[in-house]
This record gives sequence, C-alpha cells and structure tokens, in this order.
Amino acid sequence: MKILQVIPFFNPKFGGPVKGVYYLSEELSKRGHEITLITTDLNYNENYVIELEKQGVEVICFKCVFNFASFLYSPSMEKWIKSNIQKFDLIDLHEFRSYQNNIVHIYSKLYDKPYILQAHGSVLPFFQKQKLKKVYDFFWGYKLLKDAAIVIALTETELNQYKKMGVPENKIEIIPNGINLIKDQNLPKRGLFRKKYDIKNDENVILYLGRIHKIKGIDLLLKSFYLLSKEMGNIKLIIVGPGKTSNLKKMIKGSLIENKVIFTGPLYGENKYEAFIDSDLYVLPSIYEAFGHTVLEAFSFSKPVVVTEGCGIKDIIHKRAGYAVKYDKNSLKDAMFSILNDEDLKRSFGENGKVIVSKVFNLDIVMNKIELLYKNIVREFNEKS
Repeated sequence: MKILQVIPFFNPKFGGPVKGVYYLSEELSKRGHEITLITTDLNYNENYVIELEKQGVEVICFKCVFNFASFLYSPSMEKWIKSNIQKFDLIDLHEFRSYQNNIVHIYSKLYDKPYILQAHGSVLPFFQKQKLKKVYDFFWGYKLLKDAAIVIALTETELNQYKKMGVPENKIEIIPNGINLIKDQNLPKRGLFRKKYDIKNDENVILYLGRIHKIKGIDLLLKSFYLLSKEMGNIKLIIVGPGKTSNLKKMIKGSLIENKVIFTGPLYGENKYEAFIDSDLYVLPSIYEAFGHTVLEAFSFSKPVVVTEGCGIKDIIHKRAGYAVKYDKNSLKDAMFSILNDEDLKRSFGENGKVIVSKVFNLDIVMNKIELLYKNIVREFNEKS
C-alpha cells in the first residue's frame, strides 16, 4: 500500500504523538509499504528525520508561514497535497485540530480518498485554548470526524471522548501505542547515569521523563517529593525532558530538596536508557495523559510505576505494575514511599510491567492490528468505488 502520514510537527520533544508516528512509519516501511510523511518546519529535527529516512520512509517538510495557537499555516503543503493525494491508497492524520488535517479533508473528498484520524488524546476541547478549540470544531472539527473512515483511540477513555464528539462507536477502533523491547545485551551498563550525576549507589532514584509542561504535573511531583524527603533521606529526583525549568527551580530554591533534584534536559538514545536503568521508580504525575508512552518504556526496563488518575492506561498499572493515585501530593507521596520501602513489591511490580509490555504493547502485536485495519479500509473503499 501507498500510505501518507500527516502530522503538523515532527520533533521528539513534542512527545508521544511524534514518537508514535515515527514507530508506525518505520515499521510499515519494514513491512514493504510505501510510506510518505509530511510535516512542517516548526522545530524540525533533521537528525530525527535522517534516522527515519534510513528505514525507507520519505519525509517531506513544508514551511510554516505562521503559527497561530499551534495552527500551523503551510500553503506550500496544500499545493503538494492537491497534486499528490491521488497517488495514495490511504491517508493517516495525526493530532486533531490542525490546518494540515483541514487540507487533507478537502482534497480527500474531492479525489475520493479514504483517511483515518488518530487524535492522540486531543479530541475533546479541554485544558488550554478551549474557546479556540470549540471554534475550530464548529467550522472544521465535527466534519473532519464525520468523514473519517475510522478514528483510532488509544484507550477506552479516548473511545468515550470520540463518542462525546458525535463519532459512532462502530467507527472507532481501540489500538494502543506499542514499543519494541530492547535486548539486554544491547543496553548500557548499570551505574553509568549515577556516575555522570554523582548519585550514590545507596540512593533511591525517582525518575520523571517527558515534556516540561504544566499539564505534566511536575510541580505536584516536586511538592510530593518534598514531603517524601522528610521521611526518606537517601533519595534523588531526576527530571528529564525538554522545556523551561526556571519556574520549577525557583519553586525548590533554598528548600531541603534543592540539592536532591536534578534537571538533565532532554535525553535520547543510550543516555535515556542509562537514566531508566539506574532509576528505582518511574513517576508520571500528569493532570491529563492520553496514554503514557514513557510508562511503556519504564515497563520495558522492569521499573515500577506511579501515575496519577489522569493517565489513560491507569487501569493496567494500578496494583499490577505500580499505583494510580489521585492528583494529590499526599497520595502521590504515599505511593512512592510504599514502593521504595518494599523491595519485594518493587521487584514484583517491575516484573509485571515487563510482562504487560511483551504481551499487550509489543510493537509487532500493535502493528499487526494497524496493518490489518489499513488493508480492510482500502479493500472496503475499493469495493464501494
């Protein structure tokens, strides 16, 4: 099949949606499909693209003329879509409210081409820019959902969000994110991360890895860590990811945890693996998290996890591979304390997480579902034509 992947931005610093598109495009190409990915030059990461192109994926970047509230206007992309959309069997749209999706919607109807939509947790107009999101939905969003061949939900929670936007359940497929398990022999040695950041072997390391953004709840994590530090002396909190940290650093300046919190900035590849390997607990304290791809990464390293109830895969985690707790500093502190002070529990949660990844979120399993969905849509569409 010839498949067009469309995403407004393509840089790993934007988190789960970009990583999902990367893995999806890479694996489909390995399976013999012709994959073209189009995006804009907003924070374009050339090195990231080069690695994907090595796997046979064609990546085309278009100039973003202006950025209005993350609505990335790229007229050169419209010209390209108009001239090239007929070449593809299927278009896969990522994110929901975008100029790029509007253009594909117009020309897919004009040239009678099917598209699917993966909102990656962005379908409901909540959190920031709610009024602008509702305006978008009135003019474009509802039509975009209505005309999609299928929409993909990451979780049951997202399925219900699509339903609230008027999408009938028979047009919604639940397919989670997937991850490749890394073979142990290809991993860095234990202790390298601790050596780089002068962390003692007897100190418990709590890891957060993701964007530095208000929705991620890092301020809550710092408050909980402060409480935890009063009960445990041998702990460090590592905050890994892109974004501004000045307000977070001000928040802890002069406090008893100032020297116990390390901000590393973004880490990728082996540097990221080193952080996971040398951690004792992974925490994702988000206000809202559509899925939580970094949770799968923590599972793959056999690490126990604590998330807040806004995490889309909380039910899979709670009391099986960690805890899902209320968005509350005391609840979060208690969960971290329970795991770090019980070696058997910590080990059991970590082992269970590894099993969950291998049986439920293994990339091959996920890709089989997506590939079958693609084939069925194209076959049904051709039969109707």
